[in-house]
Amino acid sequence: MNITTILLPTVIVAAIGLVCGLGLAFASKFFGVKEDERIELVREVLPGANCGACGFAGCDDYAKAVCEGNAQPNQCVPGGASALKGINGILGTNAAAGQKMAAIVACTGKNTVTGKRYEYLGIDTCKAANMLYGGGGKCQFGCIGLGDCVRGCQFGAIDIINGVAMVNRAICMGCGVCRDTCPKALISLIPDDDSVFVTCSNKSKGAVAMKVCEESCIACRRCEKACDSDAIKVNDNLAFIDTDKCTNCGACIAVCPRKTISFISRQTGKVMLSSELVAPPETAASSEE
Repeated sequence: MNITTILLPTVIVAAIGLVCGLGLAFASKFFGVKEDERIELVREVLPGANCGACGFAGCDDYAKAVCEGNAQPNQCVPGGASALKGINGILGTNAAAGQKMAAIVACTGKNTVTGKRYEYLGIDTCKAANMLYGGGGKCQFGCIGLGDCVRGCQFGAIDIINGVAMVNRAICMGCGVCRDTCPKALISLIPDDDSVFVTCSNKSKGAVAMKVCEESCIACRRCEKACDSDAIKVNDNLAFIDTDKCTNCGACIAVCPRKTISFISRQTGKVMLSSELVAPPETAASSEE
C-alpha cells in the first residue's frame, strides 16, 4: 500500500480541523457576547436560597438583573444587610435596606378549639386535601395542617403545632414561600416590627363561625370600637388590621371575646394568644426590649 494514500487524507483532515479551530477562536473573540464579571461576584454574596422572594426565579437570575439595572440591590430578603452591603460594594451603589417582612398565619384553629367534618385519608398534602371539600376541618377557611408550608420553608421557621401552622418570626426571613404554597391563602407577610394581628380568616356570619371554632372572629366589632388609632375594621364578617395605622397598643386584644387577635413576642418571635399573656401587650413588649 502506498504511504501517500494514508498520509494525504490525514494531513487534509488535520488541516481542516486547524482551520476550523482557528475560525472558532476568531469568532469567539470578536463575536462572543461578553458577560458582566460583576454577576458572578454578586452571586457569591447571595445566600443561594433560590426562594424567589426577590421576584426572580433564583439567585442567578437576580444577580444578572441587579447588575443590568433591572432590579434593586435591596431585593434579597434572606440575604438581608449582609447581601445588601456586598452588592452595594460590588456595584458602587448606596441602596438602603428595605422593610424587613415576616410571615403570619391567619388561623389558630388548633385541635383543641375546632374539629373535623371527616377523616381525610388521601395524599398527605394541603393542596390535595383542599381539593376535597376544602379539607377535613369543620372550618372551611382554616389551616388544613398537613405541612405544605413547612416543607417549603428552607429556614425552619414554620411548624405544625396542634394541627395548625405556626411561624417563628425570630428566624423567619420573609421570603414568602410559605405564603405561596398555602392553598387557603392563610399566610401573609407583614412588617417585622408589627406585633398585633388577627389570627382568623373565617368570613362566615358570627353564628356560623362560632359553631366551627372556639377562637373564630364573630364580627362583634369590639376591637373596632376599642382602637383609638382607627386601625382595625370589620369587613365581610372579619376584622382586619391596617398595619400603617396600628400602634401595637394591644387594646383590641384586651377586648376580643374570642381570643382571635394575637401578639407576637419580639424576643422569641412566637405568637402569643391573648389567653397566654400575663401582662398587657404594651407591658409585655417593653419588658422584652
